Amino acid sequence: MPRHPLGKILFLLTVLIFLLIILKATAKNELAPPAKTVRDVLAPVSKVTMQTGQAIRNVLKLPVSLAKAVKQNQELKEKVSRLEEQLREANEYRLENQRLKKLLDFKETKIKTTRGAVYSAAVIGRDLNNWFGTITVNKGARDGLKVNMTVIIPAGLVGRVISVSQKTAEVLLITDPRSGVSCLVQENRAPGLAEGMIGNTNQLQMIHIPTGFIIRKDQIVITSGLSDLYPPGLSVGRIIKVTREPSGLFFKATIQPFVDFNRLEEVLIIFER
Repeated sequence: MPRHPLGKILFLLTVLIFLLIILKATAKNELAPPAKTVRDVLAPVSKVTMQTGQAIRNVLKLPVSLAKAVKQNQELKEKVSRLEEQLREANEYRLENQRLKKLLDFKETKIKTTRGAVYSAAVIGRDLNNWFGTITVNKGARDGLKVNMTVIIPAGLVGRVISVSQKTAEVLLITDPRSGVSCLVQENRAPGLAEGMIGNTNQLQMIHIPTGFIIRKDQIVITSGLSDLYPPGLSVGRIIKVTREPSGLFFKATIQPFVDFNRLEEVLIIFER
């Protein structure tokens, strides 16, 4: 008989396993009374041994179960990511449809006042060094575009075409300092010239406004039609500040355009008849 505790335990387990093998081998035959007594005595031990074995098997299966759980979790994350991407795409399509519908509705109501046909185009490029200077659209000479055609959106005047290739066109924005728009104050018809401000800003200044007119904040500025570049009556912006020019002979007004030039995505081009 071993003296070490661990040795005693191993010895007892060996004896128990041996007895269980004998009992199993004789299970199909009628057992003698002593064998029955031994089996009844060992029944609780057999149950504990079976439960211990099941626990060991469960522990051994744990890494496999964890691996499956990690894999399933990763698959669920990928599925959620795909669904989120599909949702973002669907939302983008919805917003695009809203913008295009707004442009279409505007075409139906504005075409009679512009004396020409109106066609839509998408903005496909901008001058990163002069964000408020020019944009590029996906329509060109093959679509009938020509230099000096007016570009608008429902909110107001955007600019005019300054160069055309077969498939694209470059548009000079009214916020560019090189641009000049003959305008007037809608309320009192005070004339002036709206031009972009140096410094790459999203504002305009209306210069050479005669001092004989009352010019104040929140008045609306529209195109006058005095030049051949832009048709009359197009919305330009709202006056946010009024000062006198250094000469003292004219007023000068700072205008906040109605068009958000930071967010141009689609535009309308006026084709004169």
